[in-house]
Amino acid sequence: MKSIRITKIYSLKILVVRFSSIGDVVLTTPVVRALKNKLDFPEIHYLTKKSFASILDGNTNVDRVITIEKSIDEVIGQLKIEKYDWVIDLHNNIRTASLKLKLRRPSKTFKKLNFRKWLLVKLKIDRMPDVHVVDRYFDAVKSLGVENDKREGEFAIAEYDYVDVNSKFNVNSKSYVSIAIGAQFATKRMPKDLLVQLINQIDNPVVLVGGAMDKELADEVLAEINRKDVFNACGHFNLKQSASIVAQSSKLVTNDTGMMHIASCLIIPVISVWGNTVPSLGMYPYYPTNSAMFSIHEVNGLDCRPCSKIGYQKCPKDHFKCMNDQSIPGILKGIN
Repeated sequence: MKSIRITKIYSLKILVVRFSSIGDVVLTTPVVRALKNKLDFPEIHYLTKKSFASILDGNTNVDRVITIEKSIDEVIGQLKIEKYDWVIDLHNNIRTASLKLKLRRPSKTFKKLNFRKWLLVKLKIDRMPDVHVVDRYFDAVKSLGVENDKREGEFAIAEYDYVDVNSKFNVNSKSYVSIAIGAQFATKRMPKDLLVQLINQIDNPVVLVGGAMDKELADEVLAEINRKDVFNACGHFNLKQSASIVAQSSKLVTNDTGMMHIASCLIIPVISVWGNTVPSLGMYPYYPTNSAMFSIHEVNGLDCRPCSKIGYQKCPKDHFKCMNDQSIPGILKGIN
């Protein structure tokens, strides 16, 4: 008997573009899901940097991930062959402008509100809308009849990436607090002294999560803590494995960084600690129908904050009050 090959028939071919970074790519997943569910049989391709492609592994709403190392010229030939019905630009920079010009396909573009961000950072004049960036992403596809389903984002973790926390750290699922200690920029990271004071007062076991660049800080923190139930997972696991550790924790304490947004996808309560950046830029934890799932901890009243929309490797004022003056009792209230 001959086998029958079933070929999927798509009515639309869509290219979604977001090159970086971890949190930004994660926050586009509600839009990708809505495109897949609201349009008639769309084939969705996603263009991103190679270093962020794993974020989309296992995402059933993405039919193909296309990656670049540095330049769109690496893939422009193959993209032209696809003849996309729509290019959904959720990055909106010089590179995506060049991409759209070269592809010459219909496109929809996310508005970055760069002038309003400049006003906030440089003049401390807040004209940012009280709207999460995910909802602003949806403005780009509104005219296609695509609406927000008001569900959290998506981050798939394969079974082989799940870490057995009991055998690795001798803790049970949901019995511990995870703390994401990393961030790309130092002015977004909780300093060592704050972490030590905080961890010493957390009632539950603690697992520190982060990349290889965070291992030294984690080792320094552990060296100053007189507890046997604090564990260093930094640098020992990949992003998906670290996310699996967070998924099994009772809560996540985190800087303004990618793991904060991954935790929201995993429906884990988030205690977010903010340094030089501010939630009014629209990148706070995305819980569209349950704001009780996260708390925001920041030092208000500083005339230097936000000093940047992303961050620096050193406080421009040398005092780092946005982190050093954090209320530890306030943070602990969200944890214990």
